[in-house]
Amino acid sequence: MSATRYTYLGPEGTFTEAALRQLPEAATRQLVPMLSVPAALDAVRAGEAEAALVPIENSVEGAVTATMDQLATGEPLMIYREVVLPIAFALLVRPGTALADVKTVTGHPVAQPQVRNWLAAHLPEALWEPAASNADGARLVQEGRYDGAFAGEFAAPTYGLEPLVKDIHDVANAATRFVLVGRPARPAAPTGADKTSVVVWQGRVDHPGALLELLQEFAVRGVNLVRIESRPTGEGIGNYCFSMDAEGHINDRRVAEALMGLKRVSPRVRFLGSYPRAGAAAKDTTPPRHGTSDEEFVAAAEWLARCQDGRA
Repeated sequence: MSATRYTYLGPEGTFTEAALRQLPEAATRQLVPMLSVPAALDAVRAGEAEAALVPIENSVEGAVTATMDQLATGEPLMIYREVVLPIAFALLVRPGTALADVKTVTGHPVAQPQVRNWLAAHLPEALWEPAASNADGARLVQEGRYDGAFAGEFAAPTYGLEPLVKDIHDVANAATRFVLVGRPARPAAPTGADKTSVVVWQGRVDHPGALLELLQEFAVRGVNLVRIESRPTGEGIGNYCFSMDAEGHINDRRVAEALMGLKRVSPRVRFLGSYPRAGAAAKDTTPPRHGTSDEEFVAAAEWLARCQDGRA
């Protein structure tokens, strides 16, 4: 049963569900909504689901810390796919509700910064209360606990609501990035437009240039970092780990050597996977800097072997 199930941050009608349905394989899986990101990922860890789709990054609000922390702790998991979904909200209300009737609103905490200016302009007196997800906010409106919810317009029919106002967003082209997470296995073959994710822990003894040492492992090998976020480890003030996304695949020599370098200088490194970049093709990737292509790594290794054998 687990091999046919995908979990996701629910309930039904979330942006996460909309993103999951963009994956072709979703049509052949049982899609199971969960109440939280930890619950969705724990189902994968327990073998109750093949994979989970969860949000990890928003272009306005930044990291989804619940996902980052879950991937950094507990039984290891791996990222296999990513989906980037454009985000615009609708104000969902019960039928017959006018804008002047909306005194209380709800939505996921990540949604609030994306509609803050609209709220200030159109509902300045409305009280905001957070919900577990945008769709859960719609459910709470259906139950009469709030007057309006900021959610995807597509959620309205599920909860018997109407979109009073559509296409609400303070920032044009806002998007959320989601990742499909499963149990660890061999990464898929490189596509030429890939991303590699890791979590790296800071050394026990802090010293000047500690973060620079980690970053240099990528820089000297020409590996482009596309995201870095710091998160507290829970082991005391000043103890951090770093969640990083880099262009390339673990099978690329420059990426593999960068990861080995991290392992040498960091007390702990967790590999989170190498997977296709959403919407990217090989032509969209940063070309390898001179001296960092696979061919140049191979040529250098062959030269070193000849030196060691006295054949240089």
